[in-house]
Amino acid sequence: MRAVGQQAQAMLGRTPGNIVATRPLRDGVIADYSITREMLAYLIRKACGTRGRIFRPLVVICIPSGATSVEHRAALDAARSAGARDAIPIEEPMAAAIGANLPIAMPGGNMVVDIGGGTTDIAVISLGGVVVSDSLRIGGNNLDEAITRHIRRVYNLDIGERTAELVKITIGSAIRTDAEQEMEVRGRDVITGLPQTITVNSAEVREAISENLSQITDALKSILERTPPELAADIIERGITLTGGVALLPGMDRLLELETGIPVNIPDDPISSVAIGTGRVLEEIDTWRHSFTPSRRRS
Repeated sequence: MRAVGQQAQAMLGRTPGNIVATRPLRDGVIADYSITREMLAYLIRKACGTRGRIFRPLVVICIPSGATSVEHRAALDAARSAGARDAIPIEEPMAAAIGANLPIAMPGGNMVVDIGGGTTDIAVISLGGVVVSDSLRIGGNNLDEAITRHIRRVYNLDIGERTAELVKITIGSAIRTDAEQEMEVRGRDVITGLPQTITVNSAEVREAISENLSQITDALKSILERTPPELAADIIERGITLTGGVALLPGMDRLLELETGIPVNIPDDPISSVAIGTGRVLEEIDTWRHSFTPSRRRS
């Protein structure tokens, strides 16, 4: 293993023949078990140093609320095989709510919409538990893929994952804004095979990702329809909390407000909300353990 995390991401599409840059996690679950195990072992060594070999650490691992039992078990087994003493699962929307400082232990409805790289998790939480939830295999990576398909279909231009993500971050938006922009995009012409530069505008990007965003808003409205009336009243008063990287997409909060009629709040660090919440759970594991799915220990 040459690199992990941001260093490995920088290699996507730029590696020689003897190096493969891959994503061991897809849609929030394990796509390659062996590489995931090695990645977790590297992270445990980095966090614990040599002590990790003697005092095996306790690990809290986030799992999408819609993961199957097989995917759930694979994530926990990978963490244990990588050197963890035990692995305790927590649903991603629960971790996001904790990281966003929502009063989830109190009676009253709190709604979280976490749109990460591979999944969108929507949940209504009260008294430390999930009342109703849904999980979609749609996230920031799917928006990147939609942009890639659009540029290939309209301009016959192939672009890489990093370029598509840059387009989304630079000129992407969920709704029309006052700051409509353009940017140059470089790639390979699929007809001639030669490098080419085109100009793409915000309206095109918005059109490319609109179908995925519609699926998210439809799922959100479906959850609201299934929410008990008392909790729905709390949500109207407190608003919806939007976390995950896609929360930074300009106009995303406004789009959800227009579709539901409910105010949408974004925490100070929406990208890190799940990680922050997971860290807090690990620090106060005895307090939160009752809210989680029991960890399946090996026999």
